[in-house]
Amino acid sequence: MQRPLRVLFVCTHNSARSQMAEGLLRALGGPRFTVFSAGTEATQVRPLAIAAMAELGIDISGHTSKTLEPFLGEPFDYVITVCDAANEACPYFPGAAVRLHWSLPDPAAATGSEAEQLAVYRRVRDDLRTRIERELLPLVASPAPN
Repeated sequence: MQRPLRVLFVCTHNSARSQMAEGLLRALGGPRFTVFSAGTEATQVRPLAIAAMAELGIDISGHTSKTLEPFLGEPFDYVITVCDAANEACPYFPGAAVRLHWSLPDPAAATGSEAEQLAVYRRVRDDLRTRIERELLPLVASPAPN
């Protein structure tokens, strides 16, 4: 069995996009991936990100917002920025074998009613899921059936 691919998702506040990406890849990739997320700043995980993920049966309520510092000396197979500001703030990440950028809108900037804001979180969540399914899951073979 090959070792799990190490993936770090990065966004500005580690509050929504990177947290949802971490939860999705953990759920979809299982033991084939070791997944982390961080931000150029730490804040808190947004309640609407937690709600959007719960709709898929993925619980990220225990996640915490983290900065990049603890990960700077770590080796990663993929470091993926999921917002333009983070992409500009860390154009080079030491220890990354492959660096990718997925430009996604900030759901935390959504306005309107809570339902309208949640709809934006859902769209970003679904975009992340599509990218993960197309670009990351094919990188590793599925585990053999039991």
